[in-house]
Parts: sequence; C-alpha cells; structure tokens
Amino acid sequence: MSDWRTRLTQQLEPDLRLADPRTQISAYHDMPYAIFHYPPEDEFVVRQETSLLKTRLEQIGKRMTLISLADCLAEALDAEGMGPDILVETEASVGLDATVETVFEILSEYQPLDDLVARRVPEDAEPQRDVVFIVRAGALFPLYRTSALLEQLKGKLHVPAILFYPGLLDGAAGLRFMGVLDAEHNYRPKIY
Repeated sequence: MSDWRTRLTQQLEPDLRLADPRTQISAYHDMPYAIFHYPPEDEFVVRQETSLLKTRLEQIGKRMTLISLADCLAEALDAEGMGPDILVETEASVGLDATVETVFEILSEYQPLDDLVARRVPEDAEPQRDVVFIVRAGALFPLYRTSALLEQLKGKLHVPAILFYPGLLDGAAGLRFMGVLDAEHNYRPKIY
C-alpha cells in the first residue's frame, strides 16, 4: 500500500469518522481544516480513492461537499471575461508571467478564491454532520498558492474541511506545490 493510501485510510479517515473531527484535524478553532498531500503524478488515483472515502463517510451519516478549485478558477475567470481563448491571447501578447499575475489578481481581488470556496459550503452546514473536501488544487498551478487560500479561509469555514494537495512534504510542515515550487513553510493546518 502506498504511503498516501495508508495516510488516507488509517489516519485521515478515522479522524473524519469522529462525531466532531475538528479538534483532531486542527489545533485552531477558526481553522477547522487540514491538508492531505500526495504526489502530483497520483492525481487520478487519489481522485478515485477520495470518491470512495466520500461514499464511506456518507454511509455513516456525514454530509459531504466536494469543492473543485478548478471550477472556482473557471467561474472567477468567466466572471472577469477571461475565458480560455482570452487567456491564450493574453499569454501570447504579454507573456506567461504577466498572465499569471493577472489571474492571481483576479483570484485575490476581483473574484476572491476564498469567497468562491466559502459560498459552496451549504448554508446549514454543521460541524458534527458536514465534511468538505477541497479538490483539484493542481488547477491553480502556477497561478495561485494554496497557502494563501487557507489563510484567507480563516474564520469563514466552520466545518471540517480537507484540502487535497498535489505536492511534496518538505520537512515537518513545508509543502512544495506540485513538487516544483519552493516549499512554503507557513502552513498552520495539520498535514496528513
């Protein structure tokens, strides 16, 4: 069994099965979320296993919400008139760095990613019943780092949530997004 499968089934799943998993997944009351990291090349297998975990948790009465960061990104870009064709044209005319900066500004200022995520959580969500899986984080690469998203979600998310993170662990609390970018060592959420 792979390392990530062991962490998923023997560490994360038992924590999420608790009546109220918040204290197990986080030491911070206003940040009831954690990070589950896995090798980026295992994305599709992790998606399958995440779907199975979702089903197992639903079978014990948890209400599961999947929030796709790819969908949030598409919604933000569409709202600002930056569909795929415009992105390609922008990159061709001003270059990759300027295009990345533009998308980052959209997700930070005009269509804040944390607001898009928070709006997808059911209004009647309860910590003892609901669990949120935040998936498809790789869609943000190299446009937006998830460390910023997690910090901005502080106080906006009140139910247990897990960010499924394609990246490599670097030391005890550092993560390298997609295994490429320099490690961010400022993650406060628990890392599985």
